Amino acid sequence: MKLERFGVEDWMNVYETQCEINIAESCVEALTTEELLDLAGNKTEAIETILKMKLTYGDIFGSTALRNEIAKLYTNVQPEQITLEHGGIGANHLVLETLIEPGDHIVSVMPNYQQHYSLPQSYGAIVDFLPLTPEQNYAPDLVALEHLLTPATKLIAINNPNNPTGALMDEAQLLELIALARKYDAYILADEVYRGLTLTGANFTPSISDLYEKGISTSSMSKTFSLPGLRIGWIISPLTLVPELNNHRDYSTISCGMIDDYLATLALQNKDKIIARNLAIVKKNSHYLADWVTHEPHISYVQPKSGPIALLHYDMPIASTTLCRQLQTETGVFLVPGSVMGCEGGLRIGYANDFATLEEGLARFSRFLRQFD
Repeated sequence: MKLERFGVEDWMNVYETQCEINIAESCVEALTTEELLDLAGNKTEAIETILKMKLTYGDIFGSTALRNEIAKLYTNVQPEQITLEHGGIGANHLVLETLIEPGDHIVSVMPNYQQHYSLPQSYGAIVDFLPLTPEQNYAPDLVALEHLLTPATKLIAINNPNNPTGALMDEAQLLELIALARKYDAYILADEVYRGLTLTGANFTPSISDLYEKGISTSSMSKTFSLPGLRIGWIISPLTLVPELNNHRDYSTISCGMIDDYLATLALQNKDKIIARNLAIVKKNSHYLADWVTHEPHISYVQPKSGPIALLHYDMPIASTTLCRQLQTETGVFLVPGSVMGCEGGLRIGYANDFATLEEGLARFSRFLRQFD
């Protein structure tokens, strides 16, 4: 099986460790173990539990406690619909490996997380792309989508909220998308790792798995809950799909770590505190970024509706990879070029790390941009 190089991950593997100022982080600033236990309010008990834990494989399908807490993030989901995996990336991989066969037709929005189109292509699927444009605030053009759908369409792949734009499909848009998918009997795979960080209105917007009988949601502890080091992700799928997901899972996963499972459960039991902390970071930093963009003549963007990342656009005649390399060499600031996500002329910024890092990174970027005036 031949795979395309994973553009974003390749870039970050090479350059992220060489920077002074990282303003491309895709998570809200990560919690320490101590901060998590402080939020949970049971540090002594939790430490004793972990110290006495026999490090076996544990619950193969994930603890009942964790599955129950994940189910509470949704409206109509039962614990039996949940498949635990190693992070959101493992969840996406398992869904696509299970569903996609040679000759299947897939429609993926673009930009999208690269797994959702490169993996199907590697399995022999035919992938068509639905471009998301700033002129439409990165909302999918459903008329254009219907022109791409055929009776052979197996799956429509979306990010909601979108990576890297921060665009968000609301319930009305999702229901229109579902009507099209239902017409062609297609699954919808919604990567929802940023769900819960909406900047206005309800934090947790509707999930595709709550709205559509063939909706599949993936998510994780990494982004919204600031715990990427736990490597806990999950799939919400129709019950009929769970046995085949588990069959494929047996070949790659066995189980998730017991300590990861335990800490993820604690986090979800205290999710309101974590969400409050993270929304405060995202909102403060989002306002700062918006003000910075307003005062930068070379930069524009569609302000994100959700999540900790945004896609900046620039007007200089320079390739995004060249710009990012030059920026890092001259200033120490790390950004992700849009070209590795199919968005040449753009830059992915992660604005929800600590405020001092964002402030210093944007100040250095501003000084760098003056050479193009």
